[in-house]
Amino acid sequence: MTSTYRINYQLRQHKRDGLIEFIKLTLSTSFVLYDEAADADISSSADEKSALVRSKERYAEVMSGVEKLINDHIEMQKLGAPEHSRLHRLVPTVSTFCTPLPLRKAFLLADAQHTISARRFVSPSFNDIRRILNTAQVCAIAPTLSLITFDGDMTLYDDGKDFEQDSTLVTLIIQLLSFDINVAVVTAAGYTENAESRYESRLSGLLHGFQLSGLTNAQLGRFHVLGGECNYLFQLGDDYHLHFVPQEVYQPEQVRAWSQNTTEIDAVLDIAQANIQKCVQEMNLPAMVIRKTKAVGLVPQPGATILREILDEVVLSTQHHLLRYQRSPSVLQAPLPFCCFNGGSDVWVDIGNKLIGVQMLQAYLNAKPEETLHVGDQFLSTGNDYATRASCCTLWIINPQETHEALVQLTDILEKQK
Repeated sequence: MTSTYRINYQLRQHKRDGLIEFIKLTLSTSFVLYDEAADADISSSADEKSALVRSKERYAEVMSGVEKLINDHIEMQKLGAPEHSRLHRLVPTVSTFCTPLPLRKAFLLADAQHTISARRFVSPSFNDIRRILNTAQVCAIAPTLSLITFDGDMTLYDDGKDFEQDSTLVTLIIQLLSFDINVAVVTAAGYTENAESRYESRLSGLLHGFQLSGLTNAQLGRFHVLGGECNYLFQLGDDYHLHFVPQEVYQPEQVRAWSQNTTEIDAVLDIAQANIQKCVQEMNLPAMVIRKTKAVGLVPQPGATILREILDEVVLSTQHHLLRYQRSPSVLQAPLPFCCFNGGSDVWVDIGNKLIGVQMLQAYLNAKPEETLHVGDQFLSTGNDYATRASCCTLWIINPQETHEALVQLTDILEKQK
């Protein structure tokens, strides 16, 4: 019963990714129709080995085909007509590609590690394909990488925890800075009081590692923290502390205009808060509603846990009410950008989003989309990393361990280039 329930839940549109589902379906043809090792009466190990080689090659050919579809889509992007690509016709929800993706190479690397093509009872999964796409993106962007941004919770550290001194990611992030790459933490966490110390507390283990690293002052200055999605920027100083960067230094005029429109901000947050409170009452949730200057959220009471289905319900219903409000005749100006997302254990509505945050960092640090990589765990439509796909390359991870594995791949390539 649990398995059927979970499978059915994954079929919901907000829990699917169009490109991954397309690749998964395409690979399943080879899995279903060409299982020679299982169907044939193979009497010798040599015959079985040959069948496994052919299975691997069929999977690799499928990935080559998808790679060509992506290249064609990129060409259509350059012409300003991505909707005319064959991939767009097959996957209408496909996003922007900032680089080609060497999927055949990435599959062979993944197959060598996880023996995907040797499996006879379990077809290539969502997570198999997600990891292959990550590997392909790492290989593609490493030669030109200029800026890498990270989500915080469940990407650099466990949900609600701090960056620990013994984290294996400390050394890897120091390596990235030593290659003169800009590194930024782009987080939904927004603190308006004692902000520097609050962010320093969350990142204490990393900042301690910087003190022991031997990085130059210029390399230290390449580390930034962007909080509240896109509202508060801090830069690391040579004193190993974070320093506030004034908004007029990095925010374009149009962003400052809406970010200082307190009347409209309050109106959007009032709509969101009213719906969240309604959800709490109607579903009898053990939760608190917290209001900040540019955010409002639902947080479980101490010791309580809220099911992901309920969190998604709160997100989707709040998105619906906010979009309906912004499309009403009473809203005369351009809609205020916002982000409503399921944080894994809570729900937040922020003014602004990570797409704006990444774009501002790109302009401020002079990094092009094809030179920018965002790493995060929230790439479903109810997550706040999802929007960044429109302006940079991305890695979809599910926990800090996967971030570690991706950065090991990346730093190995950078070291060889060096």
